[in-house]
Formats: sequence, C-alpha cells, structure tokens
Amino acid sequence: MRKALRWLLSLVVLIGTVSAAGMTAGAATAAEPAAGTDIKDRILAIPGMKLIEEKPYPGYRFFVLTYDQPVDHRHPRKGTFAQRITLLHKDTTRPTVFFTSGYNVSTTPRRSEPTAIVDGNQLSMEYRFFTPSRPEPADWSKLDIWQAASDQHRLFTALKPVYDRKWLSTGGSKGGMTATYYERHYPRDMDGVVAYVAPNDVVNDEDRAYDRFLSSVGTKECRDKLHAVQREALIRRAPMEKIYETYAADGGYTFTTVGSLDRAYEAVVLDYAWAFWQYSLLADCDAVPAAAGATDQELFDHIDAVAGFYAYADQGLSAYTPYYYQAGTELGSPDIAQPHLRGLSRYGYQPPRNFVPRDIPMRFKPWAMRDVDTWVRHNATRMMFVYGENDPWGAEPFRVGKGARDSYVYTAPGANHGANVAGLVPDEKARATAAILRWAGVAPAAVQEDPAKARPLAEADARLDKRDMERTLRP
Repeated sequence: MRKALRWLLSLVVLIGTVSAAGMTAGAATAAEPAAGTDIKDRILAIPGMKLIEEKPYPGYRFFVLTYDQPVDHRHPRKGTFAQRITLLHKDTTRPTVFFTSGYNVSTTPRRSEPTAIVDGNQLSMEYRFFTPSRPEPADWSKLDIWQAASDQHRLFTALKPVYDRKWLSTGGSKGGMTATYYERHYPRDMDGVVAYVAPNDVVNDEDRAYDRFLSSVGTKECRDKLHAVQREALIRRAPMEKIYETYAADGGYTFTTVGSLDRAYEAVVLDYAWAFWQYSLLADCDAVPAAAGATDQELFDHIDAVAGFYAYADQGLSAYTPYYYQAGTELGSPDIAQPHLRGLSRYGYQPPRNFVPRDIPMRFKPWAMRDVDTWVRHNATRMMFVYGENDPWGAEPFRVGKGARDSYVYTAPGANHGANVAGLVPDEKARATAAILRWAGVAPAAVQEDPAKARPLAEADARLDKRDMERTLRP
C-alpha cells in the first residue's frame, strides 16, 4: 500500500514538473487576476509582455507593447526577440480580432473591417524580422511561415485567458496570406478567418494567370494607354534616367542591392501597369497622360506617382527585405511577360533574389504553398476570402473545395487591392457580414433568422477605420 502511495505521489510530482516545463517552453499566461483589476495590469501580468506606451482613443484603450518570442519555436530556449504588438481594447466581454498586415504594425489606433463588424477588440502583430521586431543577430533561416504562425499561436495562447470570447483572424494582402497560413498550421485557435486580397502562388514558375489577367483587365483603351507610357519610358531611357539621377542625388539614394540605377529604373517601369491596377480604378485611366505628348519630367512624375521610383533604391528596399526574402523562399512571386515591351527591356521582370542583399542566403521551397493550397481546398472551416475584380494579385486566388465547411470566396466588382466586404454586391455583402457576426458569436437574433439584415455592430469612424496602404508593388 505504501509503495502504491509513494508511486502515486511521484506521479503527481512528475506531472506537475512536466506541466511547468511545458508552460515555460510555450506561451506563458498570467495568473487568474483579482476581480476589478485594470486591463493594463492584466495584460502586463503576462510574462514577457512590456508596455511601450498607451494612447488615448474615445471608446477604447490603445496599447503599444512588446512580447518576448522565441527566435526559433522549435528550440525556444535558444534566444528570444521583442515582437511589437498593439492592442485596441474595447471590452473583455466582446470578441477579439487578431490582425496582421504581414509587415510592420501601425502604432496609430486602427480598426480592421471585421473588428468594426463585430464591435470587438483588436490585437495587431508585427511580422517577425520587420524592424524593430528582428532578432539580433538575424538568422534568416528562422523567417518562414511556420515560425510566424507560431508567433501568432503563442500570442493567442497568452491572451486567450484575458479575452475569452470568440476570436477571428484577419489581414489584407500579405496579411491575408498570414491569416491563412496561421489557420493552416494552428486550425484550432481561431473561430473564423477573413482574408482579404490574399495571393495564392501555388506553382511559382507557372504565372500565365497573371498574363491572362493583365491582357483583359479594364478596357483595351486603358490598357493601351498604360502600355504606351511604359514603352515611351523605355524609349526615352537616357533622358529619363538623367532625371532619376538628380532625384536619387537629391534624396541620397543608392542602388547597391539591385545593382545599378538602370536596373532600378527599368524595374519601376515594368511595374507600372501592375501598380496602376493594384491601386487605381478604371475611372483613373482618364488621368493617364498621352505618352507621346508628355515631357520627360511629366512622364517621370506620373510613373513615380503610380509605381514609385524610390521602391528599388537601397533605402526603399531595406525595410522590405523580409518580404522579398519570403517571396524568394516560400511565397513565390509573379513573373509577367509584357510582350509590348519586347526589344526595349534589358532585364525582364526581376526576381526577388535581386532585391535582397547577397550576403543573405536564399533557397526556394516549392512545397510550402502547395501544402497550404491543398489544405485550404480540403479543410477550410469558417474561412472567407475577399478579392477585387481588377486587382492583379487576385489572378491566383485561394479556392475552397468539397471538403471545406462554412467557407466562401467573394469578389468585389471593379475593386482594386483595397477590396473589402463593404464593396461586395448587396446580397453577398449581407451574407458575408452575417457569417462574420455568426463566427464571432455576436449575430443578433434577427440576423440569425435573416442574413439580409446583417450590419456592422460598431458605428463608422473615418479616422479609426482608415486603411494605411503604401503604393508599392508588394502584396
């Protein structure tokens, strides 16, 4: 009997030891707080959480924070880095939306569309390796979609005891991709996913879908005007590059990574038509100048406004090294033909390798996107994908197959890379809004009976709901 008791006591001690070790390796969470504890204190009670600042905003608490993450989630004891996050706090009785752009996090209070729809809290995460959320020294092999998904999982695990209602993940473009990858690797965390304008480049070397899209988007008249601008810019390469040299000298811009000003100039010109459709609407074609009649400066200024000559300078590339690294190792990137520039282009559409410093090694993993695509087609549950009809990044979209459950793909007519639920046709807008409310557990009874009655629960706020979008040729 005494042997049995000693064995049982040893087992209890062992279980306690293993549980404590698991908590150390995983996401540590705060102890149960006393009733009435301020939300800031509850958040800062989470091990590894630090406050940078709190900014006032009517109706919310807004915190800028850092959270200690393992550099390598497979080996959590081999170093950490401080990942920047923000928290837009409404109330712990409301659902929470987990947002990421896939890039830097904004430290200005912002509210994503799903957050407004459910009138909830919003946790926003800066993607690993975007400064200042970059380990030192930077081991670039630890920048991949699984490590980033594990960052999200660990954050969710830490905050779920505080925000214990339903959670949705969301993001636009690379953020929509990020939300999708998170769901693929941790499908039990979120109660729903809303991914906006998320590219799905399953086979990196097969890019004819982009060529087909660019040959039919908008109207022939508009496409011809855009092509004329590109051709004229390459025909006038010498005088236009003189303007670019002055532009670079005035800004202190260099071109070591891409190789030369000439390479950077052509890269911007080849981006121009894509960038137009990514950020502009068909109605904006009226503002495109007649290329042959434009002066060199007018042509330069117009291309700069649409595609941005800063983009391929070292100073423009450096902030986005993590994106180009991922595009060249897992995400894939488009390679468009542009036959109207044949005989004028010297370099063709340049690959991501050209935009990452050469001392950072890169190796492409063709299985990464195939795995995600297959999983979404056959396993998607409560996932929504929203695309813009005229957005080139939607030429290769995510699709849901027979194995998917309660999942949808919508396209907003005439929309660009800023497509959202609000831009869908009325019946789809209502169904999409109703699904988001239902997934978040806050659908009013009237909406449960009739999805056509679905409306966002929060009042519109032009400042809080503003979308920060840089005009660059990146998802």
